[in-house]
Amino acid sequence: MMAKPQQEHEWLQKFVGEWTMEGEAQNCEAGGEPYRSTGTETVRSLGGLWVVGEGQGEMPGGGAATTIITIGYDPATGRYVGTWVGSMMTHLWVYSGERDASGKTLTLETEGPDMSPGAPAGKTAKYRDVVTLESDDHRVLKSFAQGPDGEWHQFMTAHYRRKK
Repeated sequence: MMAKPQQEHEWLQKFVGEWTMEGEAQNCEAGGEPYRSTGTETVRSLGGLWVVGEGQGEMPGGGAATTIITIGYDPATGRYVGTWVGSMMTHLWVYSGERDASGKTLTLETEGPDMSPGAPAGKTAKYRDVVTLESDDHRVLKSFAQGPDGEWHQFMTAHYRRKK
């Protein structure tokens, strides 16, 4: 079976390239300053059907981190699908999502370890990564966690800018 890229796959090709990243994440400690981070990401196409990104950066408080993301589109389900792994944790994050009506924003939903302060070991939570293409050379990632109240709480923002 040889799949042919569809319009949704072609849209993903906008991610291909070399990027720099500047991010800010919420500090869960009372009165703590937000964590700031910088890094790079290289995104390549896999057969025109998938994009694979490898990121390099620093963890809050120090230490190198490597991340790998895959995103594709499954015509059978009509959903974008993917995975995310990082050198700082053992959980494989599995994504499912869709683009909004504007075609500029991709929302990916997943479930993983509850990282809220005081959460018991083994408890999971729902998460949402929202990627907006501001232009061909700038994209913004906002990460949200669903609280016990059912509300989505943003905890991270990262700006990716294409290297020139």
